[in-house]
Parts: sequence; structure tokens; C-alpha cells
Amino acid sequence: MRFSPSVQGVLALILACTVWGLSPLYYHLLAHVPPLEVLCYRTVWSLIFLGALLAVQGRLGLVGAALRDRRAMLLIVASAVTISLNWFGFIYSISIGNALEASLGYYIFPLVAVVLGWLVFRESLSRAQIAAVLLAAVAVIVLTIGLGVAPWIALGLALTFGAYGVLKKGLDLGGVVSVTAEVAVLAPLALLWLIFRGTEIGNHAMNWPDMALLALSGILTGVPLILFSFATRRLRLSTVGLLQYLNPTLQFGCAVLFFGNVLTPWHAIAFPMIWAALALYSVSTIAADRRARRRARAVI
Repeated sequence: MRFSPSVQGVLALILACTVWGLSPLYYHLLAHVPPLEVLCYRTVWSLIFLGALLAVQGRLGLVGAALRDRRAMLLIVASAVTISLNWFGFIYSISIGNALEASLGYYIFPLVAVVLGWLVFRESLSRAQIAAVLLAAVAVIVLTIGLGVAPWIALGLALTFGAYGVLKKGLDLGGVVSVTAEVAVLAPLALLWLIFRGTEIGNHAMNWPDMALLALSGILTGVPLILFSFATRRLRLSTVGLLQYLNPTLQFGCAVLFFGNVLTPWHAIAFPMIWAALALYSVSTIAADRRARRRARAVI
């Protein structure tokens, strides 16, 4: 059976988001490894996996060309810093058993992206989008007051991923090529850390099961990225945006069902507010997408 391009895109995106959404289970297996060390191994193995893939495709030269371009190099370095901070924040949140806040961060991200688009690119905001952002802000304030501390991990994940998206807009590179360039920039630092500080894992001697799990991080980074790039070429942006909510939803499920993260009454208030904000934002995005397509048909 041969599926249509749109169905292929939906299936690829669901698979990518499922891998991302269930990744807390994988990183939980490495909770005894220092988060910075996990990040270093993820960086190195991602470079090996993605570099090999591009070499097979004959596209590895694109990475070198991008790194030789001064403007592109500056954007790649900035992107590398923001995505490494995002990866570290996620790994850290799982290592301390707080997957709930990680899921909150990726729920908040689309609304942070809307604000950054308005601030940086002067993108116009609809009333529904403004209402969604304000509702999410109120939810964060409720959590801060209720828990006595701001959800810094969630905010950090949302802001770093949002900044990463802003920087990527200035790079005329495919997803796989750009990420390969980013980990290529980070890999020397990661290797230096592993050589001089990574001789032990969690105060225990290095062992092969841990090393095998760490090597798997390259595949778990690269494969969803490939699937996501495949999907975005075949789907409307509104469809991609809606299906991406599967990622934090699965993370939320992992937090509550597998890690036993406690849903306080404050979470019970804040999370539905976030979900309502996302629903409002999604409805607005779909309506705008339909209007744009009607205008395009009218011109034709």
C-alpha cells in the first residue's frame, strides 16, 4: 500500500514526536550519569551519526561550506549554544526526576515563539494569539505563587528553544545539515571535557551498558530530526504545529505514570490553563491558514 505524501508526513511526524515524547524514559536510564557528561556524549555521537549520514548522501561538504561562511558560522555558533543549553536543561530535569516541568516547557514553547516572532521579526499577533500568551503567562504566575518558586526549568527550555528557532530562521540550511554543523562546533569542547573530566560515570567505573546507551543518543537525536524534516516538506505548518503537541503530552504521561511526579492543586490549575491557551492559539493558526489558502485560490 502506498500512502499519499500528506499521510506519509503525518506518520513521520507522529513517529518523531513519539520518540521525543518518550525520550524521558531513555534519559532516566542514564540518571546516574552527570547531565553535562550525557550532553557531551550526545553531542559527539550525534556528530558521528549525522556526519556519516551526510557522507553517504554526498552532502557532507555542505557542512564545511557553511562553517567557512562568516555570517553562517556566527549563526551556527549561536544556535549551537542555545540548543546545547536546551538539551542540558532537558537532561538535567530528567536526572532530578522532574519530567513534569520539562513537559511544561515544551507546552509553553509555541507561545514563547509567538512572542519572539513579534519582538524580533515584527510579526503581527491576532487577538486570539495575544489572549493565549496572556493566559499562559497567568498560568506561570499561578504556579510561581502556588509552589513558591518560578518554573525555571520549563521557562529555560521554552526560551532556549524559542531563541534557537529565531536563529535558525537566518540559516539557509536543511535541518540535518544545520544540526550537524552545530554539533561539529560543540564536539571539540565535548571531547575535551570527556577526556579530562569524563573518566568515570556517576562515580562508578565506565561500563559497556552505559556506553551503549550513551552511543544510542546519537541515533535518538538524528532519526527524529530526519523524520521531522521529511514531514515538514509534506504538511501545512498548522498541521505540524498541532501534531507537535504529542511530544509534551507524552512527556507529561511519562512524568505522572512512570516517574510518579506529583500533580499539586497548583499544577491542576496551571496545566489546564496552558492547554486552553494552546487550543486558542491552534484554532487561531488553523483559521489563519485557511484564510491564506482561500486568498491563494482567489488569486489563481
